[in-house]
Amino acid sequence: MRLSTVILPIHPWAEGRQIWQRAEDLGFHTAYTYDHLTWRTFRDGPWFGAVPTLTAAACATSRIRLGTLVTSPNFRHPVTLAKELMTLDDISGGRLTLGIGAGGDGFDATALGQEAWTPRERADRFAEFVALLDRLLTEDAITHEGVHYSAVEARNVPGCVQSPRAPFAVAATGPRGMRLAARYGQAWVTTGDPKIGRRGTPEASRAAIGAQIERLAEICSETGREGAGPHRILLTGFTPDGNTPLRSLDAFVDFAGAHFALGIDEIVIHAPIPDSEFAADQAVYEKIACDALTQLR
Repeated sequence: MRLSTVILPIHPWAEGRQIWQRAEDLGFHTAYTYDHLTWRTFRDGPWFGAVPTLTAAACATSRIRLGTLVTSPNFRHPVTLAKELMTLDDISGGRLTLGIGAGGDGFDATALGQEAWTPRERADRFAEFVALLDRLLTEDAITHEGVHYSAVEARNVPGCVQSPRAPFAVAATGPRGMRLAARYGQAWVTTGDPKIGRRGTPEASRAAIGAQIERLAEICSETGREGAGPHRILLTGFTPDGNTPLRSLDAFVDFAGAHFALGIDEIVIHAPIPDSEFAADQAVYEKIACDALTQLR
């Protein structure tokens, strides 16, 4: 069982440094950040780049893993992204995890002036994106001419510190994305059933997550993936439970215990942000970080 946090990139580094260092001091397994150009209700406020933020966090910490939840093809190209990831893995001393997903139709989808992709095109691009990124991070020189992405003698020397590359945490709820997780992912990420979202009941959400885990196991078996399959991550805040698990230590232990029992390996909670959907008591958040896993073992 792992407990991690996600720190939104909304803080000028003079303030943000302490938040990332505190996450390490609290013993979180990984501190993630969102990789967007802007996001939802935070669109008109401060929002910093994910890779520079993680680079600064890598220099300000020494033990905690660092990652994105999630990076998508919406405004990224595999060739340039691979170079940044290789560099970040080096700076962090091999502490990088790349959370990666297909992206959606939010602000990122049109920020570069393009029309938002259809769900089918997003899925097609994501499949090619992940496969090419895997090659770019594991081979010294890549030439690739794809439908959506190309690379010509793209080099990433000396490669990642981690072998064979920095791990991928593939966000997916449908069978096509889960096949990518089974093939390329060291981890799989869910935010729950998108058809339920924050509607419905916590019981229905848990049942849907359990079904996702079962489907992932079936796909791993069908594709010949050996062992336990990808590590299973739940990013909280988007199920019917909302932010209520952070109301108290007991509430979180009940929530986490129910999801660990389903087969989730790692639960990610948001660092509190006042006056937002992620508002929570900082003292409760810290108590959860320090005491929750002990109660669950």
